[in-house]
Amino acid sequence: MTSDGGASANLRETALRSAHEALGATLVDFAGWLMPLRYSGEKAEHTAVREKAGLFDLSHMGEVRVTGPQAADVLDYAMVGFLSKVTVGRARYTMITDEDGGVLDDLIVYRLADDDYLVVPNAANAGTVLAALQERAQGFDARVEDRSADTALIALQGPAAVDILAPLTDADLSEIKYYAGYRHTVAGQPVLLARTGYTGEDGFELFIEPASAAPAVWEALLKAGEPHGLAPAGLSARDTLRLEAGMPLYGQELTRGLTPFDAGLGRVVKFDKGDFVGRAALERAAGRSADSSGGRRLIGLSARGRRPIRKDMPLLRDGEQVGTLTSGAPSPTLGTPIAMAYVDAGLDTSTGEFAVDVRGRTEPVDVVELPFYKRER
Repeated sequence: MTSDGGASANLRETALRSAHEALGATLVDFAGWLMPLRYSGEKAEHTAVREKAGLFDLSHMGEVRVTGPQAADVLDYAMVGFLSKVTVGRARYTMITDEDGGVLDDLIVYRLADDDYLVVPNAANAGTVLAALQERAQGFDARVEDRSADTALIALQGPAAVDILAPLTDADLSEIKYYAGYRHTVAGQPVLLARTGYTGEDGFELFIEPASAAPAVWEALLKAGEPHGLAPAGLSARDTLRLEAGMPLYGQELTRGLTPFDAGLGRVVKFDKGDFVGRAALERAAGRSADSSGGRRLIGLSARGRRPIRKDMPLLRDGEQVGTLTSGAPSPTLGTPIAMAYVDAGLDTSTGEFAVDVRGRTEPVDVVELPFYKRER
């Protein structure tokens, strides 16, 4: 049973379910997976990640291997990025779109060897991405294989992450750059050790095969983290952390009805390569973005009061609706409600009075630069 009394029989479980239950986690359905929403409470977990460290189970994410002599060519054609230019050991944030330029998913691609890539889609889109890659790989000398069921994924995030992980691994963590991933061991278990993250903090991701080895690694990290204030963290804290960091969430800031340029992420689209799916539509979107003649723009909002502003609430300027909030929540770090919203690309946000319609009551907000929070380097 899930925490709210619903049946969990049809939900997929990660290898860490028992560990979450032992820690008193509230488990919920997330993209068809039974996942921890919170343990001690989202604010405490959020603060632990910002000030010390948090430990996340991300095993619901997809893992797709693309291998073979033309693996790089497949990904250059299937995605908007120039993946053949990624050097071995490094990673790239990119997107996969449809022919109309709409975003099917945003994801991270790791190059493990010249002819071996790991593609990590979001949980809700793992099947869509797998099917698209399989279709787009036809005619190439490459293999697309779903490894999601065999892989567990744990993330260690926060300023104490290096101190916690260092005694458990053979890796020189100072040599692992941001957006890199290498084969190492952690707590005696072979892992792909990556350094990316979705919280705005420094940290690491551990891809573990077989997934059954994950509980031992999880427990070793929790034990090593005790002196450093490490806390297990759930989906609620992960959402407020990524919102503060201005990172998009698929289904909210990114959808099939939006292009990367709408989301202010046109930089991930690389036209200096050959043909790729969605190229013509994205060239048109890039033109609209350049002259603000169409499309949308993602902006940040900070509330002047304390009343929460949330997803789907109307954004007003001088009493007229100019957008809709895509994400919103009280910010534990900043102490004020924050949100993101899309407006027309040509809208002048430097003038006018902005407010959010909170069930018929207007709450004044200020338009601010994204991200809301940026850690000190």
